[in-house]
Amino acid sequence: MSLLIFILILGILIIVHEWGHFMAARRVGVRVETFSLGFGPVLFKKKKKHTEYSLSAIPLGGYVKLAGDNLEEYKGKPDEYFSKRPGERFQIIFAGPLLNYILGFLLLWLIFFAGYPSLTSKVGGLIDGLGAKEAGLVAGDKIIAVDGRKVEFWEDLQIAIQKRKVPNLVNLSVMRGSKPLSLDVRIEERDMDDPLGQKRKVGIIGITPFDEVITVRHGVADSFFRAINKTLEFTYITYKGLWRMITGKLSFKESVTGPLGIFDITSKAAGLGIIPLLHLIAVLSISLALFNLLPLPVLDGGHIVLLGLEKIRGRTIGIKAERVIMQVGISFIIFLAIFVTYNDIVRLYGDKIQKFFLK
Repeated sequence: MSLLIFILILGILIIVHEWGHFMAARRVGVRVETFSLGFGPVLFKKKKKHTEYSLSAIPLGGYVKLAGDNLEEYKGKPDEYFSKRPGERFQIIFAGPLLNYILGFLLLWLIFFAGYPSLTSKVGGLIDGLGAKEAGLVAGDKIIAVDGRKVEFWEDLQIAIQKRKVPNLVNLSVMRGSKPLSLDVRIEERDMDDPLGQKRKVGIIGITPFDEVITVRHGVADSFFRAINKTLEFTYITYKGLWRMITGKLSFKESVTGPLGIFDITSKAAGLGIIPLLHLIAVLSISLALFNLLPLPVLDGGHIVLLGLEKIRGRTIGIKAERVIMQVGISFIIFLAIFVTYNDIVRLYGDKIQKFFLK
């Protein structure tokens, strides 16, 4: 079942991406010769008008083949890719990542509206020697406000506490059963790693969450703006993370994953229910859009860079240059695929492989 869900998710992401290229090409008058889902042996194909639609055995990608989309094949016909102005070709290239980005946003909008699980602000445990236990908090207390500011969920409580400056006391409004309490709690500062591997100082009071989860829902308009904020936040984190990897401040090995890693994540998300699975699809779709816009050969971002150079120079690059760029790009993608697959194998199955050979 996990494998089928994995293939279905990949299929959705690929179809959406290639559908963007396909529709944009049709809109500007470029003939689409092939719309393919997957690689390798062809399992099914059907030709409709000028386009052949095919399904192949390896569901790890897809492509849209446009008429005259490389200089060696280009014959100067009006329905060919290179017959169109740079702006029209940009629309074709950009439409694929754009549709993935929009899909991610729409799924986040749906999640915020349909409801997602969240821990409440109820205290589950206390850590010895820190402020919460010293102030008299006990397991089962529900924190309803921090310095007079209302909190309902554990995430909001964490943010409110971590932002406080040290040394300082924070006032917590607490419900102990039906009895309201007001406690002044000492904050202590600790170094923590954020998702980008950056160390930062945060305030802590020494509490852990109670295992109480509720479903949080928002209205249509509120969900829309929350989805925008979450999409932009994820975009910022992704590109900042990529920059930190390029500059060597974040481990590339520990920060990327390939099909095996995605399969493992998908299997776990599927076991948690539909909302976590939809969230995973949203994150993967946005990630695919952002990755494809990187200025690397073969990727959509690389083609956009070449369009920019063409616009500046007033002419396309030569056939030899195009061939070299394609070879470099394909070599890089193959190397990246091998690296992330090896990394996934070591990370997920390294212990089992080691035990097998040590028998």
